Amino acid sequence: MSVADPLSAAPVEMRPLIRASAERLRTDFAGVFGEETIQRFMAESWESLQGAKVAAFAPLFVERFTRQRLRALARVEGKSTDTRPMVVFLCVQNAGRSQMAAGWLQHLAGDEIEVFSGGSDPASEVNPSALEAMAEIGIDSSSEFPKPWTDEVVQAANVVVTMGCGDSCPIFPGTRYMDWEVGDPAGLPLDQVRPIRDEIGERVRSVMAELGIESSAPA
Repeated sequence: MSVADPLSAAPVEMRPLIRASAERLRTDFAGVFGEETIQRFMAESWESLQGAKVAAFAPLFVERFTRQRLRALARVEGKSTDTRPMVVFLCVQNAGRSQMAAGWLQHLAGDEIEVFSGGSDPASEVNPSALEAMAEIGIDSSSEFPKPWTDEVVQAANVVVTMGCGDSCPIFPGTRYMDWEVGDPAGLPLDQVRPIRDEIGERVRSVMAELGIESSAPA
């Protein structure tokens, strides 16, 4: 069976950008994954992001998503030398809670940790109120985008935090799970999103403490 070609489904004007992305991935994962695996992951990533309101940035997002997935697969298959803890945040739309949690953790832990967020039914864009609430405290999540979780990402995680995805959240043996009951910011005005943001921030700090990671953000 032939491997799907992401270029076959992409608009003509985007094909040079996708071709360049594929070449970067081949270079970065040379000796780790072959052409077939990289092309298959790119095709799957392209298909999964088709509903997002990111048309102008689709090649960039497809490359980022594919890169995240390949790094996770390398961990699962024992091909990675990255020993940093990996934390995955999952919710339904990957537009509010999980995005804020990932933003908090990346901001506080910096390069000391690998962070991923995903959803069971990704929205077409990140919640604008969530973005604004995070920007108020100096965390810029404007370059993020809703995306689905994938098996290799969840399997690679040291900790998986679920928020409202219920039975649709994937369960893999040997992975530590936490379920956070926090409010959903979907459809809420900014003043009601701020308390959710702050609660998520405190929970993220608790996870960092359990993992023995100190904040690298300015006090």
